[in-house]
Formats: sequence, C-alpha cells, structure tokens
Amino acid sequence: MRIGLVPFDRVTLMLKPVMQLAAVGLVGIVVWKLAAAFLLPLVFLVVKIGLIVGLIMLAFWFFNKKGRGKEDTPPASS
Repeated sequence: MRIGLVPFDRVTLMLKPVMQLAAVGLVGIVVWKLAAAFLLPLVFLVVKIGLIVGLIMLAFWFFNKKGRGKEDTPPASS
C-alpha cells in the first residue's frame, strides 16, 4: 500500500535541491542589494577623499617646484 507514495517521494526528493538552490540565490540577491546600498556610498566617499588628498599633494609639489629658483643648481666649478 506504500506504492502510491513512491512517486510523491521521488518528486519531493528531486525538487529539494532545486528549491535549496533557489533559496540560496534569493538570499544572495538580497545580500548583494544590501551591500550595494551601504558599501557603494562608502567606496565613493573613500575615492573622493583620495582624490582631494591627491590634488592637494599635487598642488604642494607643483608650487614647491616653482618656488625653487637657481639655488638648487650647484655653483660652477672653476
């Protein structure tokens, strides 16, 4: 009398990995969306700060180089 339950058990057994894969995919999409919502602005903030610091360092380098005159050149040896 258990013969009637065998096809149902096979279907359940075959669908379990598919449902598990779908659940893992759904959780992955939710985690990806949350990470994008919270980490992407943080990445942009870090890049913006790095760009500002780099421009300030470039300005210091450029103006210090321009401020130096002939005093950096060694005197002519006779």
